[in-house]
Amino acid sequence: MNGPIEFSVTAVEGDARTGRIVTPHGGVATPAFMPVGTRAAVKAMAPDELWSMGYTMVLANAYHLALRPGADLVHEMGGVARFMGFPGAVLTDSGGFQAMSLAKINSINEEGIHFRSHLDGTPLMLTPESAIDIQQQLGADIMMALDECTPYPAEHRRALKSLELTARWAERSLAARVSTTQALFGIIQGSIFEDLRKLSASQITSIPFDGYAAGGLSVGEPKAAMLEMAALSASMMPRDRPRYLMGVGTPSDLLAAIAMGFDMFDCVLPTRNARNGMAFTSVGPVSIKQAAHARDSTPLDPACECRPCRTHSRAYLRHLYLSGEILAARALTEHNLHFFASLMRQSRDAISSGNFAAFAKVLSGEMNPGDQVFDRS
Repeated sequence: MNGPIEFSVTAVEGDARTGRIVTPHGGVATPAFMPVGTRAAVKAMAPDELWSMGYTMVLANAYHLALRPGADLVHEMGGVARFMGFPGAVLTDSGGFQAMSLAKINSINEEGIHFRSHLDGTPLMLTPESAIDIQQQLGADIMMALDECTPYPAEHRRALKSLELTARWAERSLAARVSTTQALFGIIQGSIFEDLRKLSASQITSIPFDGYAAGGLSVGEPKAAMLEMAALSASMMPRDRPRYLMGVGTPSDLLAAIAMGFDMFDCVLPTRNARNGMAFTSVGPVSIKQAAHARDSTPLDPACECRPCRTHSRAYLRHLYLSGEILAARALTEHNLHFFASLMRQSRDAISSGNFAAFAKVLSGEMNPGDQVFDRS
């Protein structure tokens, strides 16, 4: 490889595209969804199970791993992929999102983010330089520049100040990178303001990152605004680099984002919703806790070929969930991740065959009615 990663586009339909990202830990077919393994573990799933489903890249979080077990320990153990026993690639988030999600225990200034550990209150200073150092120690295939994830709602002046800080941190992040085998992506901010999204995209894409991401979306803003800003961000990203939409989302959101030209996605929905008794299916979400499933001998999704759908009835899954059995979280998580992997695979096939628009329209029509009941808690 000429750089840390190689990216090639293999098929295009409108703005939607399929491609391949080649990393030091193997190739990733795009569009690709990355299961979220914040602490180097995707909840309720073993790494080899993820691999067998077709996942070739997972996400881990630099902030959480820096606190426990420590980036130096992960480095000593051979890097995050080897540490967790995952044979594929790993992308690490920088910790910028935690500045928003853990706002009560941090403060932000030009230098960086001052945290107090959510574990024991120990002070932690995360700067663009230390965030890159941590991710280099973790051995991530793709690292993220430190950014300030603008909360919603935010006034125009606040969002402008945030994206300007993100741009300065982006420059510092790239300057701090010394590894020649680890890619680094920059992140576009700007909240839901069109002029600020354009400004941030112009600033971030002028910096020679290996890929670019749209951040600060799916943080509470209206769905229409999220989709509009995502599309605007995608339209301003270089065509020859991977495009990553962070933290999105529902199956219909993913299909819409693929149509915009995004290549990479991550979200906690398939795993978190599973633990709360919610399953994604070909006809919309199913809440397994509902009494209607008490004597239902049918599978969770008759169109699905995952192990739980081949093995368990809705009645049994409901029994497991109401009984607090660990198998409920295991089975529902396995199903949801299988569903998302299948969605990506079908999307790639549809783009390659030139019928993605029709495929997405049909599938979104089937799934949209239930989007509002997805559990984001």
